[in-house]
Amino acid sequence: MLGKTAGGLFWMFRYLERAENTARLLAAGWHIALTRAGGSEAQSEWQSIITTAGMDAGFRTKYEEYSAEAVIDYLLRDKDNPSSVMGAISAARSNARLVRTALSSEVWEATNECWMEIKALLSRPITERALHDTLTQIRFRTSVVRGALHGTMLRNDIYAFSRLGTFVERADNTARILDVKYYVLLPSAAFVGQAIDNAQWEVILRSVSAESSYRWINGGESTPISIANFLILDDQMPRSLAFCAKKVRENLAFLERCYLSRQESNVLAEALQHRFDSQSIETIFEEGLHEFLTQFLLDNGKLAQQVEEDFRFNG
Repeated sequence: MLGKTAGGLFWMFRYLERAENTARLLAAGWHIALTRAGGSEAQSEWQSIITTAGMDAGFRTKYEEYSAEAVIDYLLRDKDNPSSVMGAISAARSNARLVRTALSSEVWEATNECWMEIKALLSRPITERALHDTLTQIRFRTSVVRGALHGTMLRNDIYAFSRLGTFVERADNTARILDVKYYVLLPSAAFVGQAIDNAQWEVILRSVSAESSYRWINGGESTPISIANFLILDDQMPRSLAFCAKKVRENLAFLERCYLSRQESNVLAEALQHRFDSQSIETIFEEGLHEFLTQFLLDNGKLAQQVEEDFRFNG
């Protein structure tokens, strides 16, 4: 496959996942903010969402205060923010047009409809009252594209590059959502284990659609360490870091067999997955959850860059 086509597929599904993930991050921060007092604390919550999304520098060039209205608009529809939901969906559609001959008609149509529906949905500023329904629609539309991919595409190199983009981006999101909870949003170490802390961990579960599956496995038990274990180390949970790392490795291993060539990205992916096989959640907490997540984000980003180099996405 030409590197340009491989790159188009990889980035198409990264952008789709990014749009959904931004919606999930916004939902998590918004719900956590509801468990806290108003005033300056509320503004701090909105600032933490922007910071965790990695968009603080761009946001501060336009806004002086981290109000709910400004943060919601910047994350969802600001034309100056290429990583907004609308920006990501538009970029996904542009990449889909470039690789249209590699996609089934169902995937292309679902992508185009996703773009049209979300463009209409975000044509006007979104109020806090309408935020829940808006975020739900964004998640639904992106999931339709993913369903079309699963249901109509051959399991070949086209599919592998698409899934690589999905899981690289998803891993990044889960790590950021965990970090926004544990390192940025928690008011003080004195709150650890108290009702507000447990409520915020529950929000994190809901933000990654994992509440029901967590209950099936853990029953009535709900503790920060068991929730973190589920979202980091449980490789049955499709948004956990371990699951994403496993899928990235599996898709790169498929491409290695397909092209009869082992790349540096294979080595990095295997090392990243091994980290989850060789650690316990207790060790991660002892050494520092924020430090673990920060290193994971760096390594995941390095892996994504290596994939682009190995498969010559730019030429």
